[in-house]
Amino acid sequence: MPHDHHDHDAHPHSLLPSDPALRVKALETILTRKGLVDPAALDAIIDTYENRIGPKNGADVVARAWSDKSFRQELLADATATVRELGYYGRQGEHIVAVENTPETHNMVVCTLCSCYPWPLLGIPPAWYKSDGYRARAVREPRRVLSEFGVVLPEETGVRVWDSTAEVRYLVIPMRPQGSEGMDRAALARLVTRNSMIGTGLAKAPS
Repeated sequence: MPHDHHDHDAHPHSLLPSDPALRVKALETILTRKGLVDPAALDAIIDTYENRIGPKNGADVVARAWSDKSFRQELLADATATVRELGYYGRQGEHIVAVENTPETHNMVVCTLCSCYPWPLLGIPPAWYKSDGYRARAVREPRRVLSEFGVVLPEETGVRVWDSTAEVRYLVIPMRPQGSEGMDRAALARLVTRNSMIGTGLAKAPS
């Protein structure tokens, strides 16, 4: 979505509490009372992206890429069309680019302006992704940020940071973990974490 900024005659922010969760609830209440928001429709949207989608769609895409070379090539060439064929499309996912981690390059994603994120694939963005600290530091000191997520890369591995925007959102294809050979796609998908598809984590090792 475009990063529009509008001035309003009223200043609802002055009416909202400082705690983010309470601010959201208070804002929802104000909008509901004004007839601008249908609570049932809002709850349905949140349930869809938080519980039914979450990162499951993205994990399915990654598992397919790990197990099907031709699919991986199609995904890297045109992720938008490729995931759309699987039914993964919608608002916040109009234009998606897939980037692949390799031993030489580790990719991570940030939105320096707000919180642009591929909702149809990863669900609702986590709170830290929207934080000022992550948005500022991911570009300036990516290795330190990664280390705070528990990701310590070899010196020879470069880090490339992708800035997600209203026009394009990114999906990181993490490296397939050792020991996952012979696993079916469903089992592979369970190794894929949300953070690994943002680039702030790695795929889980098979247990």
